[in-house]
Amino acid sequence: MNKDAIETLERQGCFADDWDLVTISEGTDLSRIRNVYFSGAVTIGANTEIINVPGGLSNVRIGDNVKIVNVASIKNAPDSSYGVGTEVAVLDETGSRPVIIYPGISAQIATIAARKPDFAKKKLLPLIEKHIQELPDMPEIGDNAELLNCGPLSDIRVWPGVKIEGAARLHNGSIVNNAYRKESSDKHQESSMVFVGQGVDAENFIIEDSFVSGGSLLRNTYVGQGSIIDKGFTSHDSLFFANCSMENGEACAVLAGPYSVSMHKSSLLIGCHIGFMNAGSGTNMSNHMYKMGPVHWGVLERGVKTSSNSYIMHGSRIGAYTLVMGEHKNHPESSDFPFSYLFGDPKGNTIVVPGAMLKSYGLKRDEEKWPKRDRRLDKGYKLNDRITYSVLNPYTIDMILDAIDTSKKLLSVPEDSDGYIGYKGMKINKRSLENGIKLYELALCKYLQSMNDKRLSDNDKTKGKFSKRWVDLSGQIVAEANFNEVLNAGSIQEMESALDKAAEDFDKDEQTWSEHRLKGSLDGETISALRASEFDALIEKDRKNSLSQIAKENDMLSFI
Repeated sequence: MNKDAIETLERQGCFADDWDLVTISEGTDLSRIRNVYFSGAVTIGANTEIINVPGGLSNVRIGDNVKIVNVASIKNAPDSSYGVGTEVAVLDETGSRPVIIYPGISAQIATIAARKPDFAKKKLLPLIEKHIQELPDMPEIGDNAELLNCGPLSDIRVWPGVKIEGAARLHNGSIVNNAYRKESSDKHQESSMVFVGQGVDAENFIIEDSFVSGGSLLRNTYVGQGSIIDKGFTSHDSLFFANCSMENGEACAVLAGPYSVSMHKSSLLIGCHIGFMNAGSGTNMSNHMYKMGPVHWGVLERGVKTSSNSYIMHGSRIGAYTLVMGEHKNHPESSDFPFSYLFGDPKGNTIVVPGAMLKSYGLKRDEEKWPKRDRRLDKGYKLNDRITYSVLNPYTIDMILDAIDTSKKLLSVPEDSDGYIGYKGMKINKRSLENGIKLYELALCKYLQSMNDKRLSDNDKTKGKFSKRWVDLSGQIVAEANFNEVLNAGSIQEMESALDKAAEDFDKDEQTWSEHRLKGSLDGETISALRASEFDALIEKDRKNSLSQIAKENDMLSFI
């Protein structure tokens, strides 16, 4: 930079430790750079405005058309990782199942890392480290970014088109905007959702295509595409994937799959794997029994809902699409009974009502609303997380088949003096088992009908691969054969491609599975169709009853 330029900047309140290390594009109007302290190597792109950075710019490359106004400081260490490679200690809070975060990490890869720790240590983590090393270098502050009215920012990378306004402190992190398109005529990239706002304090983090504001506090956290963290939410060592909404409460060591929701104060999610979850107000969990430290953790299968003031003691495993009410202190293992009610009695025992959720209209409503509420759509970027929305799918149907077998076996077990049968830390009565079997069979008939309808309307006669077992990788239902292909891949890109292929092949693989797995399991197509209609009638009855109850409440509360 020449002498005249230096003198101009100094008259405007700027100074530098060494002006030789400061490079400013010829396309930038120097009058728009005022009250800035420069230290270390600083590069400034064309048409950029920087006003009032009293603590200094240090070791930072700034792109074109950037606006930085009233920021305490922006300082980067030459060897900063910008949050990439941070170890997040999910599930077991002591760190035995770390997930290494990076831009573009999918819920599926994170789940494999956390749920298969031996595989992760031997194979996956080296692949992730190699993938991180191959990520492209880019400016610390990308084109068209806006940083306004912020506290100190250190070791951060801001992707193009990102807006940060009012953040209290950001350290060692990346704010990723995959929606940005350089050729776009819209400077602010209206299709982008990424924003970091008022009072946010974050350290060791990646925020990707998501919204974080409202004084939220993040430590060792990944926030994935379409997610919202707001209203003072606190997160420590947690991962949030597609379309999560977290407000007011707290999460620690949580692996949150798509559509996990916690909106209320005094709610604590800790040491658990969740997905499609809705946490009621005052939901609480514990992972520490004051013996070996916080080593306990649990799994809430997809679709679990908790009522107000519910409590779960880990380790526990809650079956898919279960409603949890009350306190559960016996480490319940209810995965053998999906779609159930779990009641906690005054002694902390768990009473299970098998299959009770199957007749709820809410499940059908959820299945219809989730795709419509995908905040990632129409953004023009690749979706990191793959999502299987269907409530009845090979994973949950397999659970239902096992639940029927288990229920029939338990019917021959004598009841205790209270009229209950004990099973895996839970209590069940025979009437509930009998009703559960009926509901599970109706759901099977409904699924068979839907598979038959698909088969009749499907022009693709190609047969899929048959896999007896399926897994739920935080939202994506994957056949075991496809899952093994993912595990055998030689790079992160190959693993993601195998997951894409599994999603692409899901329909035909599911059809093949259903033809093999369910053959002869029920009473024939005619009876199955009739019982599927009975299942539909139960759902419709629940819908009408709910609407009728709402109408009565509105009449009772009416003003005139």
